[in-house]
Amino acid sequence: WIGKEIYFVSDRDRTANLFAYDTETKATRKVTDFTDYDIKFPSHSDKHIAFEKGGYIYLFDVKTQELKKLTIQIANDEPWARSEWKNASKKISGAALSPNGERVVFSARGDVWSLPATKGVTRNLTSTSGVNERGAEWSPDGKHIAYISDKSGEFEIYMEKQDGSDEPIQLTDGANTYIFSIEWSPDSKKILFHNKKRELCYVDVDTKKVTVVETSDRSTRFSYSWSPDSKWIAYTRPQADMTVVRLYNLDTKKSHEVTEGWYESSNPTFSRDGKYLLFTSARDFNPIYSQTEWNHVYVDMSRIYMITLAKETPSPFAPENDVVKMEEEKKESKKDKEEATEAKVKDIKVDLDGIQDRVLSLPVSPANYYGVTAVDDKVYYTAYSSANRKGEMKVYDLKKKKETTLGSNIAYTLSPNGKKMLVRMSGKWGVIDLPTSKINIEKAVDTSQMKVYVDLKAEWQQMYDEAWRHMRDFFYDPGMHGVDWDDVYEKYNQLVPHIGHRSDLAYITGEMIGELNVGHAYSQNGEKPEPERIHTGLLGAEISQDKSGYFRIDEILDGANWSKELSSPLRAVGVNVNEGDYIVSIDGVPTNTTNNIYQLLVGKANTEVMLEVNSKPSATGSREVLVNTIADESTLYYHKWVRGNIEKVSKQTDGKVGYLHIPDMGVDGLNQFAKYYYPQLRKEGLIIDVRGNGGGNVSPMIIERLMRQLTYMTMHTGQKEGDPNPVGMHVGPKVTLLDKYSASDGDLFPYRFQVNKIGKTVGTRSWGGVVGYSGSIPLIDGGSIVTPSYAPYDKDGKEFIIEGRGVVPDIILENDPAEQYKGIDAQLNKAVEVVLEELKTNPVKLAPIPAYPVKTGN
Repeated sequence: WIGKEIYFVSDRDRTANLFAYDTETKATRKVTDFTDYDIKFPSHSDKHIAFEKGGYIYLFDVKTQELKKLTIQIANDEPWARSEWKNASKKISGAALSPNGERVVFSARGDVWSLPATKGVTRNLTSTSGVNERGAEWSPDGKHIAYISDKSGEFEIYMEKQDGSDEPIQLTDGANTYIFSIEWSPDSKKILFHNKKRELCYVDVDTKKVTVVETSDRSTRFSYSWSPDSKWIAYTRPQADMTVVRLYNLDTKKSHEVTEGWYESSNPTFSRDGKYLLFTSARDFNPIYSQTEWNHVYVDMSRIYMITLAKETPSPFAPENDVVKMEEEKKESKKDKEEATEAKVKDIKVDLDGIQDRVLSLPVSPANYYGVTAVDDKVYYTAYSSANRKGEMKVYDLKKKKETTLGSNIAYTLSPNGKKMLVRMSGKWGVIDLPTSKINIEKAVDTSQMKVYVDLKAEWQQMYDEAWRHMRDFFYDPGMHGVDWDDVYEKYNQLVPHIGHRSDLAYITGEMIGELNVGHAYSQNGEKPEPERIHTGLLGAEISQDKSGYFRIDEILDGANWSKELSSPLRAVGVNVNEGDYIVSIDGVPTNTTNNIYQLLVGKANTEVMLEVNSKPSATGSREVLVNTIADESTLYYHKWVRGNIEKVSKQTDGKVGYLHIPDMGVDGLNQFAKYYYPQLRKEGLIIDVRGNGGGNVSPMIIERLMRQLTYMTMHTGQKEGDPNPVGMHVGPKVTLLDKYSASDGDLFPYRFQVNKIGKTVGTRSWGGVVGYSGSIPLIDGGSIVTPSYAPYDKDGKEFIIEGRGVVPDIILENDPAEQYKGIDAQLNKAVEVVLEELKTNPVKLAPIPAYPVKTGN
C-alpha cells in the first residue's frame, strides 16, 4: 500500500504482472506488461517496488512510474556449484550379477558400475555427469552389459562390453519416451522392455529391430519374463477387467491367454528347467470383519501358482510311491535326467491345449507375493501378509515339500546361470550360493570405491532436461493444456547455466512445470547441503514470563495419557502440575536467567528433563518433577480445536448435532472419521468439516457411509426403540464445511457430497487440484518429478471437473480473520444454523416398534 494505491501481482493475463488499485476511484490499472516471465517476490519501500523477473532484479519508481532493470554484480565463488566427489553407493538404484556371480553391475547416480563380488577393482563403465544411465543388466553369456541411457537426449537402450573395452552400442532409436526396465533373453540375443507408450517390446541386439509384443490402453504396469529357450514371453498387460497371464510365441507372433479372467494374476516367470510357468494370483477369499460396523475387507488374497507347460509333465505334488531301483538303473536314470533337462532348456515344450486346467497351487499361506523365482526344484519369493508387515524371503523345496524362511527385508536377484544370488540386507550387498537356510552375508560387496567426480552443472542440466521429458511423457493431456512445451523448455533452459545451488534447479523446474497450470505437479529437491536440524523439547503448554523473570504456565493442552500421539507432558500421570504454576528451573538452570524458556530446551526433544515448579514465582518451596518432552505440539493443538468445535456445536444445538473434522483423506483422516463418526450416529444432525483437508484417496469410503439410506429398523429383545439398518448409518441432515485449503481428495469429497445430494456445503471455494499422479520418477541425485497422469471428468462426459476451479459451496462464506482470532467461526455457526433449520423443517423421526405379531393360527 503506497499512498492511495494498493499494488499487487496478478496473473490474470497468464503472465504475472504488477497492478495498482486506486482506493479512491476503485479503478485497477496494469502497471507492467511482461509476457515472458512472471514477476516474483515483490517488496516495497514508500517510494519503490523491487521484484525479480527471469533471473533479474527490477526497480519500479512509484512516483515517476518508471521501471528499471538493475545490473548487480556479486563476487560469488559458487561453493555449492563446484564439481566435487560423490559417494555413488548412496544412490544405488539397481543391481545385477554376472552369469557366474564373479562381479556385480550397479546402476548408481546415473552411472553403470562393475564391482567384484569379493576382491578386485571397482570400475565406473560410463562416468558421465550429464547423462543418466540406469537399469543395467548383465547378458547371460557374460559378454555385455545393457542399460538405459539418455545420452542421445532421449532414453534409449545401449550395450557395451562387460569390461568397458569398447564404445557403447545404441540398440534403439527414436523411442522418444520413458523406458522403464530391460531384461535379456537367455540366449543373449534380445532385450525385452516396456515404455510409457504402454508398449511391451523386444529389440534384437544384432539387427536392432524392435518388435512390439503387446500394447495396453490402460497403463504401463506390465510384468514379464523370458522362457529358458528364448522362444516364449510370459507377460501380463493392464486391462479394464481382471489381468490374465499371457504367453507370446516369438515364431508365430501370437499371444495366448493361459489363466482365467475371473482372478487377478500377475508376475509370471518360467522355471529355469522350462517345466513350469509360475505366477501370483488373488484366488483366496477370507474376509475379515470391521469392528466399527458390520462390514468386510479382503486381505492376503494371493498365493503362488504354477502351470505345467507340457501335458506329460507330472505335478510336483502328485502322489508318490517308493520303488526299488537297481544300481545300474539309478545311474542310467540320472544320466537320462541330465540329458532330458538339457534338451528341455534348449527347446521347451508348451501345450496350449487345456493349459488353463493345469494350474497348480503352491501350498503356501495366502499373502502378497513378489520376486518369485524357480530354480533347481526350489521356488524363492518374498511374502507380505497382514499378520507380518515386513517382507519375509522364503524358499519352497518342491522335492521336500517344505517351506523355509530365509530372512526379513531382503532384496535379491539370481545370476543368469541360476547358481548364485545377489542379496541386499541391512544396507549390505553380498553374493551367495543359492540359500536353503537363514541368509547371512559373510563377505559383503565392497562399495567404498564407488566414488565419482561429479560436474554438478552438467548434472543439473541433465536433470532439467529429464524433468521436461517426464512431463512430456507422463502428463495426462497429450496437448499439454495447449502450452507449447518446446517453447517452455527454451524459456527456462536459459536460466539453467546460472544455477548455483541444487535448490535453484528445483525452483526452475518447478517454474517450468508450473506453466501447465495444474495441481500435483512437483519438482522434489535432491541431494543438497543442509544444516543439522536441532529439535527443541516442548511441554504441551502455553507459557509466558512475568515481571518476576520466571515463567508461568498459562494453559496446559489436554491430551490422552493412553495415546502416544496425544501425550501432553504436563498432563502425564504423577506430574501434578497445574495451570498458574511457575517453572523456576529446567535441568538445574533457573528460568529467570533467560528471556526465552525454550533456550533451555534446545536439543532436548523426546527426552527427559527435570522441571522445578512452584505455585509462586520463587525457588523457595519448589518441587522437582521429571517430564518427557515432545518435539511437536501440533497434534495437541489440533485435538484442542476439534474438541472445542464439538463443544460449540453441542452447546448451540442442545446436543442434537454432532461434529467431526477430517484432516486428510489418508490413514489419519480415516482414523479421525472412525473416531468421531460412529459415537455420534444417533445425533439428529451432523457437520462434516473438511477445511484444511490435505487430500489422499479415501473419500469414496467415507461418502459411501454418508450416502446410506434407511431400509428398515431392527429391534432386539427388551429394546424400547429400534436401530436403523443398514448399521453404521446416520439418519438426519448433514452439512459439509470446506475452504481454499480443502485440496485434492479434499476437493473431491465436497464434490461427491454435492453430486450425491447428501446435504448443503458451506464455506469458500476449494483448492481445485484433482488431476492425480501414480508415483514419482527418480532423478540422478535422489530428487524426483511428480507428473499429473490421470484426471476425473463428470459422469456425463461433458468436461473435466474441479481442476483449476475448485468446488463452489452452496453457501459462500468467508471467515473474518480478526473474528476467528477471537474464537468466532462464522462458517461453523452457519453450518449449525443450516442443520437446525433442516431439523425444524424435517425433524428426524425413527419409526417406533410396531405391535408384535399374534400367531395363534386363527
